[in-house]
Amino acid sequence: MARVAIQNLSKIFPPPQKGGDPVTAIGDISFEVDGNVFVSIVGPSGCGKSTLLNILSGVETPTSGSVSVTEGSRPARLGYVFQDARLLPWRTVIDNMLYVRDDDRSETATRYLDMVGLGHTHDMFPGQLSGGMQQRVGIARAFSVEPDLLLMDEPFSHLDAITARSLRDHLQALWTATRKTVLFVTHDVVEAVQLSDRIIVLAPGGRIFDDIGIELPHPRRAADPKVATL
Repeated sequence: MARVAIQNLSKIFPPPQKGGDPVTAIGDISFEVDGNVFVSIVGPSGCGKSTLLNILSGVETPTSGSVSVTEGSRPARLGYVFQDARLLPWRTVIDNMLYVRDDDRSETATRYLDMVGLGHTHDMFPGQLSGGMQQRVGIARAFSVEPDLLLMDEPFSHLDAITARSLRDHLQALWTATRKTVLFVTHDVVEAVQLSDRIIVLAPGGRIFDDIGIELPHPRRAADPKVATL
């Protein structure tokens, strides 16, 4: 598990057009995440959700403020799930799984494939899998590096509703089994309620609008009235 500490974080991008105004993606936010928790970041497009994950992963640097991502006294190990699976098409599923590891422990990769119901795809290529199956491989791959903190950037946004529903169930089962610290970006509030222990709502301008605890038992179903109406 990881500890994330964000203090007075801001990210301002240069004007998109000459003579225009700078764009504030994140505006002076502070919060902490600690322990075996699933936290969703929700808000409308352009409120800084993905920018926040990029800063946490080191892809972007903040304009001001500080970010600390640790596990005990060391930097936390990160896993990342993107909006699409980003599998290498010329590698088999197991080779894609092993590509992100710093060893060749195929038994660990196979265990996570089994956990998302795809153990039979071990020697298949991405082109032989559906979009939903590819994304399940991407999720299993991120868990297989055994991260302290898992970052997930709208991983179901490109999928049809039925496939996304199935993957949310797989993700809940996988998270329940591993209890990793997760930061999950979504624009879907019902999805956030179904998956999360806590929801941080960002408003335009990248400021925190609300910070909500969710105390419903897992597993949760989107059709559950308690989830749909919270």
